[in-house]
Amino acid sequence: MVYITIFIGIFYLMRNTENMIGDSAALATALEQVSHLAQINRPILVLGERGTGKELIAERLHYLSPRWDSPLVKVNCAAMADSLLESELFGHEPGAFTGATRSHRGRFERADGGTLFLDELGTMSLRLQEKLLRLVEYGEFERLGGQQTLQVDVRVIAATNIDLRAMAARGEFRDDLLDRLSFDVVHLPPLRQRREDIADLAQHFAVQLCAELGWEMFAGFSPEAQQQLLQHQWPGNIRELKNAVERSLYRWNDPVSPVEDIAIDPFHPPWEDPVGLPRENPAAQSETDTARITTRSESDKAPAAPQNFSEHMAGVEKKLLQRALAEHAHNQRQTASALGLSYDQLRGLVRKYGLASRKRRQ
Repeated sequence: MVYITIFIGIFYLMRNTENMIGDSAALATALEQVSHLAQINRPILVLGERGTGKELIAERLHYLSPRWDSPLVKVNCAAMADSLLESELFGHEPGAFTGATRSHRGRFERADGGTLFLDELGTMSLRLQEKLLRLVEYGEFERLGGQQTLQVDVRVIAATNIDLRAMAARGEFRDDLLDRLSFDVVHLPPLRQRREDIADLAQHFAVQLCAELGWEMFAGFSPEAQQQLLQHQWPGNIRELKNAVERSLYRWNDPVSPVEDIAIDPFHPPWEDPVGLPRENPAAQSETDTARITTRSESDKAPAAPQNFSEHMAGVEKKLLQRALAEHAHNQRQTASALGLSYDQLRGLVRKYGLASRKRRQ
């Protein structure tokens, strides 16, 4: 019977949640811990930076547990004012406050028999923490403005990206509530600690967007773009990675060619140096570029007969780009830095003269 319950729970998990993608040891350790914790009816605390998938872990804990066929109710504690959060969690009676004209069942009542996920727990006030402690400890509470003690059977899963122990030391979080909620703690690794998963995650998000855009296939990422994905620290973790991949694909707008550039920072002005490239002294760089251009221009043979000035300068510019690209193994970022150009400027020139190292769609 236990195995049947687990099997059905896994089926519901696959249908109702997004998969946790990755094969890294750090993620595997967290998921294995979750699978064991799902079977025991105790409060769980999920800790992780923003964008690491704390809500997905809560869903996994619920759907792998014997409570899989009961409600999973979610509350973002940071999204509501204290008075509204109290009413949403515990409900209220008519006349409890201005505008309360009828009884309201709170989230705990709606989650009876199932699981309540409290996200951003660290923002909850001390007054509400006291009410939450009583409910977690005894399963009892009263609605706001009510006199009757209600009883519920709810498993509480709480999540935060705040150091609750430090808050407790400052008197901002109740020690007894922290003790009660932390039967065990699931630590979600940040993306920078599971870099081997970045390529699979990026591929997954790109394929999803291709389907949304109506593209028949995803052509992949160029080696340079893959390097960008691996080198970035991803402070926003998976959420930031998803946005960057989708933004890059949308801007690239070429379904048959590999994406060459990852648009990591949408706030970065396009006329400035690309993120990650070191800024050099403008005067020194200008002198270096002038000397380099002068030397190479002198080595270019002048045409035997007069020709159009614009065509002649275009030829000089094209030869200069060809040599610079060859010197830097067609690495466009290094070439742009050497020539004192922004990455976008160089890309435009490469496309203008057809100097890309791959065939582009005509």
